[in-house]
Amino acid sequence: MKSDPVLITGVGKRVGLQLARNFLARGIPVIGTYRTEYASLRELTEHGAELHHCDLTDSVQLKHFRETITAKHGGLRAIIHNASEWLPDDAGLEPAEIMQRMIQIHVSTPYQLNLALMPLLQVNNHSHTDIIHIGDYVSSTGSRKHIAYAASKAAQDNLTLSFAALLAPKVKVNSIAPALILFNEDDDADYRSQALDKSLMQCEGGLKEIQLAVDYLLESTYVTGRILPVDGGRHVK
Repeated sequence: MKSDPVLITGVGKRVGLQLARNFLARGIPVIGTYRTEYASLRELTEHGAELHHCDLTDSVQLKHFRETITAKHGGLRAIIHNASEWLPDDAGLEPAEIMQRMIQIHVSTPYQLNLALMPLLQVNNHSHTDIIHIGDYVSSTGSRKHIAYAASKAAQDNLTLSFAALLAPKVKVNSIAPALILFNEDDDADYRSQALDKSLMQCEGGLKEIQLAVDYLLESTYVTGRILPVDGGRHVK
């Protein structure tokens, strides 16, 4: 029997791309969203992924996406909210716009998708299904330069608690809170040194760590309503 698909938002690069590749390699269907065209998307399509161009900050596009998935699919194995935007508070935009964009992508979009698609999770033949929010370590610590971003990720963590209570026992809802998973190519040596110094493990976590955390949550039959840190021991540094 063919597995129901895993829906992943933001599959064009980094974490979303890694998760999509791995699920497809295991024979698990993937539905993915993307906002920007990347060469990696052709690879995913060639391996059978169902991809949807959708700017999740656009309410009209998000509504269309919700309705499309509901009409096309009879069930989902999981929803993984990976799409994100990392705007600093000095991004050159009005503070209200920065906060609105952070709340839209990290809070409003998962909220709307969870409510609209929860029937597809509840009818699934698996013993349980899952919602996983890919959050951030700063949701519990705050951030001096990314205040709006950190606040929106904290609100996303609260979604985890609320939806876990609402959807149990059929649907488990958890969040992963990573820190220093993968440097960007343009990160300079000083930044890398400072970032590494915050971690007990003194290294990048790597994309595999997120895959392992996702797999743990998907395979668990008991863990729900939790924020799972993947942070290299920052909390005791």
